Amino acid sequence: MAENNNQKPNPYRKAEFLLSVNKWADLPADSITEVAFAGRSNAGKSSAINAITDIKTLCRTSKTPGRTQMINYFTVSAGKHLVDLPGYGYAKVPVKVKQHWQNLLERYLVERPMLKGVVMIMDVRRPLTEYDVLMLQWCQRAEMPTHILLTKADKFKRGAAQNILLKVRRTLKEEYPGTTVQLFSALKKTGLDETRAHLDEWFN
Repeated sequence: MAENNNQKPNPYRKAEFLLSVNKWADLPADSITEVAFAGRSNAGKSSAINAITDIKTLCRTSKTPGRTQMINYFTVSAGKHLVDLPGYGYAKVPVKVKQHWQNLLERYLVERPMLKGVVMIMDVRRPLTEYDVLMLQWCQRAEMPTHILLTKADKFKRGAAQNILLKVRRTLKEEYPGTTVQLFSALKKTGLDETRAHLDEWFN
């Protein structure tokens, strides 16, 4: 069942595209608070951001995985940004490009002082892939608060989706303590309030 998201104003509806970068030196120096979205290509990251902001065209969605090859900044309010990181793990990306992004993403997670939290996007049908685990390890190393969205939850009946959620939650408790996880569906608009609550906490 879809949530009633009209209970309070959505501050993320004010999000506007700021810039795209692919080098460390080009990251905005005047940024105060950043919350990053990371996930394997084709896991539904762009759709999730569009649903959270309630702006259907904020992030480009594509049926071609790995289309986003830049770090995209979206301004929520002065100095506060949502950051869309490149999708990772897509085999057709050239090796040199993949290595560049792997190095940049690790540095961003570990060294970016204004980064306050990471929202990891995982397809509920294929959670905790090799690249997801690598990203979680980087976040743990950086002591970075991390919240996971198990997207496309509408692909399963509620009971089956809940079983996957519980399995992932057990793994996180054992191997990545402090990491939180929820079910999410951009199509059905489920999980939006919980996700926004995490964003609110990090931004405020």
